[in-house]
Amino acid sequence: MSTRPIGDYALLSDCRSAALVSSDGSIDWLCLPRFDSPAVFGRLLDEDAGHWWIRPRGHIEVSRRYLTDSMVLETTFRTPTGTVVLLDALAMGHRERAHALGTSSPGILLRQVTCTNGTVALETSFAPRPEFGLIHPVMTAVRGGLSAYGGARRLVLSAPPSLETHGSTARGEFVMRAGQRLGFALQSVSTWGDAEPAPWRAGQIGRRLNDTAKGWRSWSAAHRGYRGPWQEQVGHSGRVLQALTFVPTGAIVAAATTSLPESIGADRNWDYRYTWVRDASFTLQALSIAACAKEKAAFFGFLARAAATQLERDVDLQVMYGVGGEWDLSERTLPHLSGWRGSVPVRTGNDAWHQRQLDVYGELLDAAHQTLPEGEWLDPPLRTFLLQAAETAAHRWREPDQGIWEMRGPSRHFLYSKLMCWVALDRAIDLAPALGASATDVATWQDVRSEIRTSIETRGWSERTGAFTQSFGNDELDASALMVPLVGFLPGDDPRVRSTVAAIATRLTDARGQVRRYLTDAIAAEEGSFLLCTFWLAHALALTGDVTRAREVFESALACANDVGLLAEEVCAATGEALGNYPQAFSHIGLINAAGAIEQAERGEGTQTDGRHPSGW
Repeated sequence: MSTRPIGDYALLSDCRSAALVSSDGSIDWLCLPRFDSPAVFGRLLDEDAGHWWIRPRGHIEVSRRYLTDSMVLETTFRTPTGTVVLLDALAMGHRERAHALGTSSPGILLRQVTCTNGTVALETSFAPRPEFGLIHPVMTAVRGGLSAYGGARRLVLSAPPSLETHGSTARGEFVMRAGQRLGFALQSVSTWGDAEPAPWRAGQIGRRLNDTAKGWRSWSAAHRGYRGPWQEQVGHSGRVLQALTFVPTGAIVAAATTSLPESIGADRNWDYRYTWVRDASFTLQALSIAACAKEKAAFFGFLARAAATQLERDVDLQVMYGVGGEWDLSERTLPHLSGWRGSVPVRTGNDAWHQRQLDVYGELLDAAHQTLPEGEWLDPPLRTFLLQAAETAAHRWREPDQGIWEMRGPSRHFLYSKLMCWVALDRAIDLAPALGASATDVATWQDVRSEIRTSIETRGWSERTGAFTQSFGNDELDASALMVPLVGFLPGDDPRVRSTVAAIATRLTDARGQVRRYLTDAIAAEEGSFLLCTFWLAHALALTGDVTRAREVFESALACANDVGLLAEEVCAATGEALGNYPQAFSHIGLINAAGAIEQAERGEGTQTDGRHPSGW
């Protein structure tokens, strides 16, 4: 089984697919040509599921970083005899810049090794195992590299001629001296019909690496709207969110991986390589200051097309879709994989697509409210879609659902779901002219909004707990109640908000200062603390005016990032180790919004009560 810490990995992305690279230069996760494609390298989930490493032999010291304002990874290996620098990237299209980044990515993994001083002996092992390790491809030498075929995809590796094949693995050893440089490139094409691509030359590889770095820097320069504390971390989190975006459709995946567990050895191992309406809407909110009209239109256009006719046919809005707009995400297990640290089953697909989660209407309309310019004319399909979302929230808010945490049990009346139905109507009322809503529509929405408020304040509040609770009629705490002030339902100085924040800070926070989602079942007691919830606490504290404590909580969550600034979904309460799928969009979203709230509070602007996140990034 795979045992390497999750936080040891760095992310590569071409805004279509993703790879994870360990600190010792091993590609242990790569899905091509899409985020949700079967893995070509899957050692992340099983030692025999494929890898590609390039590393010095013997004792090494390692440091790494992303090149400035980019997602091009630089790993420096220092040995007793010399130093080499490894650059890794998924290539962007030629001269793609700013908002065009990722529009024509070729699906090529680039690696370049440069000896900067002395002499260094290196080794490489190239062991692709397509379809999550099921396929051991046939390897043949071609001019300039290797070809590997088996199954639906053919791989072409551009590499030095010193590689030797042993079955379905190619290995090589070489000595580099100061000033020498080697380039590698991995291409993937369909086995059927596509002509086999020519291997890339070393000069081509170097030029495309430089061009890819320039593309990321231009995107960063076009999205530099935040000025305040943790500016560097906020900017980097924005790049991570862009890296998790499938640019051809505008869909945003929740994470780059599947089946990294919420609790080691348990079975809460889900596939996060899809786009949740909730996650994608929150992402747009986090980027609301800098996101250009094209990016906003891409996401809302994707959603309107992907969900076509669902609301019109009186069907619940699906909570998640494939990055190409697919509806059926049926779940299956991969029993041949041993899982990360024995956490099985390994799954592809996600049966949460069947679930009813009424909060999605609020997140959708909140994103529209925050990102669509005031007075902007909406095209008819989008206008109809948002209008139907508001109507659905008004008609169905009284019904039970599975809630934000997608609990796989009986439906309940979760407070967060009711809260977000309130948000849906609150934002729809404000957007009424753009939605083409009638006066009768608005009056109905206002009445229902008032009804939801009364229900939350009476049935969602527990005198015994001294807080808003997980669901109507119980006394259990849930970190999602922190959203009460974050969405503007109540101001930060409301006594009930202060009491709820204090209760969660006291009773749901572990010894490391990280916040658990809830403690209502045995599995929840064993799972890690959620970084998103910790950032929510920091955000809520800022809204209550306790900026000092907000900073402390924020810094505790920020300390959970790895050496290249990536955040997982959770951290282990006992060890502080990263858990869950990775890197997690939700965690980086929480970072951005909490930083903005603290920055605003420090400027003395008070609390916001209209639900708008304060600063974007």
